[in-house]
Amino acid sequence: MPDVRNDPYGAFNFLVEIDGVPTAAFSDVSGLDMEIDVIDYRTGGDALHARKLPGLVKYNNIVLKRGITLDHSLWDWIRKVAEGTVQRANMSIILLDEQRQPVLRWLVKQAWPVKWSGPTLNAKSSDIAIESLEITHEGLEFEPQ
Repeated sequence: MPDVRNDPYGAFNFLVEIDGVPTAAFSDVSGLDMEIDVIDYRTGGDALHARKLPGLVKYNNIVLKRGITLDHSLWDWIRKVAEGTVQRANMSIILLDEQRQPVLRWLVKQAWPVKWSGPTLNAKSSDIAIESLEITHEGLEFEPQ
């Protein structure tokens, strides 16, 4: 049997879906991080050594970036939070292969925006005006497709 190549996927081919929030394509997604606190536990009979136990699971905020368009759904979403109405949404971040077929999916649970940043405007530049939205959430799952 010949060897089968298992090439890594490109980081440039992805989709973001947010339940209840119509969105355009994003140019950048960061913050797909998960961390588990370590608890040092020492039994009464062993004064010199500590056991390592898992503690709280923490998820970093996810940052989405996109070029500003006439679509203001991200601004509307965080504006509702600022006015006291937290609209939680589930999200999917989907990695695609070269044929734009889904291969991996991260499921983000109970997400809501905590920070919006507008573009840096500069008359001497031809860069795209980028907005970013930072989202907190209560869980991250990984699903191969």
